[in-house]
Amino acid sequence: MAINPKDLSKESLEINSKLRLFQIYKNLKHVSLKCDTYFSAYEEMFSRYVEKEITFVEVGVLHGGSLFMWKEYFGKDARIIGIDLNPEAKKWEKHGFEIFIGSQSDPNFWNNFYNKVGKVDILLDDGGHHNKQQITTVHSSIANINNGGMIVVEDTHTSYMSRFGNPFKYSFINFSKHMVDKINYRFPNASLKNNKKKEKNIFSISFYESIVVFNINSQKSFDPEHVNSFGDPHLVADLSSSEFFPKVQKFIDHKLPFLKKTPILKKIIRILFYKQNIIWKIKEYLNLGKFFK
Repeated sequence: MAINPKDLSKESLEINSKLRLFQIYKNLKHVSLKCDTYFSAYEEMFSRYVEKEITFVEVGVLHGGSLFMWKEYFGKDARIIGIDLNPEAKKWEKHGFEIFIGSQSDPNFWNNFYNKVGKVDILLDDGGHHNKQQITTVHSSIANINNGGMIVVEDTHTSYMSRFGNPFKYSFINFSKHMVDKINYRFPNASLKNNKKKEKNIFSISFYESIVVFNINSQKSFDPEHVNSFGDPHLVADLSSSEFFPKVQKFIDHKLPFLKKTPILKKIIRILFYKQNIIWKIKEYLNLGKFFK
């Protein structure tokens, strides 16, 4: 289903007209619906896989257009697999595509799928946009993506739309932020209040407009350690954060050094002036709140 250029803004045409994938898309003979902002992201994410022997899976393929787009874009060596809830999607098998019918919100479907297909390189979720569908898809797929592969979830703007039950504490976007926490928990001494499980397979997470990408590489997702290039690492000081009240510290060090020699007094001083006490937290709340609006 070809695109009418009149339907696109001047900015969109200027950017997308330079992209090979968009040129393929606009000349499709079968229906596919994509946001025009996605093509720049697609090229950035997928260009390194072109003409490679990869397994590409897309959730949500009923009208068929995207299957032909991906096949032409990635090349003849790509294995293109479609997943859809509607059995009518099976008709695309006669064109050489593998089609699986099932619900992406069902973990059993995913278990059976990966048992048959094996690990894949790219999973693109353009299926149902409800939180359960998107979260189950990602959660069930993390362990089934080859190193160097990715899970791409698009239309994530639905995490802000009431028709999809959002905003909600357990929206897909909040799930994605939670996974960011789990990645950062790999760093020693980092702490999460309610969940201390580390994420072992996700190397990084990228956020685009309406797209979230989980980059999978278990080999690169190890627990970090400090690597010192030269000298004694203990001589390196972070002067911006080592003490929160440097003037108080300097005064005590020079005028009242004996206070730091008494253990109980030293502890009191650190609690009152150096640690993140209630005064510091209020100050930070007032200073930083503007960045979260």
